[in-house]
Amino acid sequence: MIAELSSMTDDQRMLADTVATFVERELKPHEEEVERLGEVPADLVNQIKQRSRDMGLYAVNMPEEHGGGGLGYSDRVYVEREFGRTSRGLSTIVNRPAVILMDCAGDQIDTYLKPVTTGERFECFALTEPGSGSDARGMKTTARRDGDDYVLNGTKHFITNAILADFIIVFAVTGQDETPRGPRPRITSFLVDKALPGITVTPMDVMSNRGMKSCFISFDEVRVPARNILGEEGAGFKRAKKWLFSGRICLAACNVGLATRALSEAAQWANERVQFGQPIARFQGTSFKFADGAMEAHLAWLAIVEAAKKMDEGTLTEAEASAANLFASEMLGRATDNALQVLGGMGMSKDAPFERYFRDARVERIWEGTSEIHRHIISKYVLDGATGSR
Repeated sequence: MIAELSSMTDDQRMLADTVATFVERELKPHEEEVERLGEVPADLVNQIKQRSRDMGLYAVNMPEEHGGGGLGYSDRVYVEREFGRTSRGLSTIVNRPAVILMDCAGDQIDTYLKPVTTGERFECFALTEPGSGSDARGMKTTARRDGDDYVLNGTKHFITNAILADFIIVFAVTGQDETPRGPRPRITSFLVDKALPGITVTPMDVMSNRGMKSCFISFDEVRVPARNILGEEGAGFKRAKKWLFSGRICLAACNVGLATRALSEAAQWANERVQFGQPIARFQGTSFKFADGAMEAHLAWLAIVEAAKKMDEGTLTEAEASAANLFASEMLGRATDNALQVLGGMGMSKDAPFERYFRDARVERIWEGTSEIHRHIISKYVLDGATGSR
């Protein structure tokens, strides 16, 4: 809606154009079917995976030595912005695997990392629980040592694409550590094959992103070999934060993509819809919605590009990641709300996609950290700085 940044390189422009073409040809034509079915049919999953591999778009964030694209965050945000312009249920099939899989070692590389990168296997990330959303340390899922295995018990929920997954990155409490702040649960991450006995996956019926199934996963005495610990025992929380940290920037980029699509399509309607003898775009009550939307999307994108650069440099703070995600997610909420308002009653109809944009936007202020959590992180950074404690 506003010109690209002057810092955009020729390679980034070519990358964005390639993804945009793929989205238009391979994903958007299936949006209505996926919304109607509430899932992506298996044959379409295979088709998208194959065509994205053919175009070099599959696992663009994974290491080149394992078959991935090797993109850093400064390039990846251009990919995520374009994928944000379509149904999340479709775009996630073009997998950008969880970055913590790069911590795989030994035979984990051939069993999990490489097959995920080539598209032979699919993973899901299981952190959130019914009793611990924002408070991840409050998780109740446990893993007790029993000989050469750990035995998992507990429940996770809102786990994205668990239906498609071949294995699960599971976070569980394996003990307790004494810290200066008192006892804290020792959290460990495991690579758990979904076919193991005792695992049950149950789809959830949610408002947003209907084609991208969120699920309950229950673990009942599931035996997992100790060699399937991802990283070191007790380092799981650190790894979870690493994934969430990067995810906040990538999801923010997706938010810009959906916001610009919704506003662009609403602008076309506003130019064609005639009331009182003229297009409604000529009324300030309508036109100013587009001015605000374009301004906020542009400012969000500036923050995202800067945050991505710092991610690559290793200098991004948690507060900066939260600021980019918070602003982009709330910007998207306003943009989709205004786009729907421009269409009036037609915006509420399922014959137009705006009610879907509105629904899909709502979850962005909840997952990867609620707006309240982000504000807490940012305010703590400011207040600690004022007292000289950082």
